[in-house]
Amino acid sequence: MTEDFIGFFTAHTILGISLANWVLAFLAATLSYLLTTTAIRFVFRKVQARASAGNGHLTYMASEVLAATSTTLLLLASILVGIGLLDLPERWLGRVSSLWFVVAALQVGLWTNRALALGLHRYFSRHNATGTFQASALATLSLWGVKVLLWAVILLAMLSNLGVNITAFVASLGVGGIAVALAVQNILGDVFASLSIAVDKPFEVGDFIVVGTLAGTVEHVGLKTTRIRSLGGEQIVMANADMIGSTIQNYKRLQERRVVFEFRLTYECTSEQIRQITQRVESIIKNEKQARFDRCHFRSFGESALEFETVYIVLDASYNVYMDVQQRINLAIMEAVAELDATFAFPARTVHVASLPEPTAQPARAQTSSRAQHA
Repeated sequence: MTEDFIGFFTAHTILGISLANWVLAFLAATLSYLLTTTAIRFVFRKVQARASAGNGHLTYMASEVLAATSTTLLLLASILVGIGLLDLPERWLGRVSSLWFVVAALQVGLWTNRALALGLHRYFSRHNATGTFQASALATLSLWGVKVLLWAVILLAMLSNLGVNITAFVASLGVGGIAVALAVQNILGDVFASLSIAVDKPFEVGDFIVVGTLAGTVEHVGLKTTRIRSLGGEQIVMANADMIGSTIQNYKRLQERRVVFEFRLTYECTSEQIRQITQRVESIIKNEKQARFDRCHFRSFGESALEFETVYIVLDASYNVYMDVQQRINLAIMEAVAELDATFAFPARTVHVASLPEPTAQPARAQTSSRAQHA
């Protein structure tokens, strides 16, 4: 009975291969898949447990890299293990070995891709001022460039292993790349502008900037555009090339604010009042904790007033703080001017007439002529 059963599997064939060989290949593929998945899960749990216990960044990276293991590729590898046990012709064995390389290259590519992403994430997080990772243009371009290079190398290696002439293929890609670059040169200009923004850092996410007539807080720096949230609440989207070509005022990096303001008094002020006004303004600003006095001068004789110029430094970059300080200074100056019996000037012009023309005799003659008519 047993001999008949064994004979059945050895005598019958499928595609020229005995049933016994097919059964052996199936069992080998199944066992290989189960053992491989079990081993990877075991290692992943161990590494993940060590990472959760805080045993270093490398352990965390190892757990994340193992998480990128593809079950589909493991299944394909197990199938190839079973196929390797079949009595295949010589030409099919070469193709199976090529498939082995493709599966292995894809899996290595997935692991390397995850490792590079984690490495760049950690690098930009450590070199960011806030200590957190932000998807800046440099980070996005770096990650995108590394991934493109990685998968291009893997693709070329797989094609070369499959017997494709990659020299002609690379040459064709070069010609096609030139054509594509000419077609999308505006887009590439914005991409390289984003790289310039990332390297030179004229502004970063969170900075308040003024570009021409537009002002707002930077929300996102992308590969093609930069998005700004204006003071009115709407979002402004500008091309990176336009941003680089414009003059940018970055108020986020303002540490101190230099303020220059003027006021004018009437010509009725005496020289003693002028001296006291400048001294009082100096005293007012020096009493401000958030301001540093620079100077206050009777600057010039204006057309209709005596002009004063005052300069001081606000020690806080906040615009609201500056306005609060300026308001207190203005009110104190108004009180000081009132105490000194001086008067603020307003635009006025006085015309002095040296002489008036003498009246002519024509009106008298007209009056005499009128009387003659009535007579």
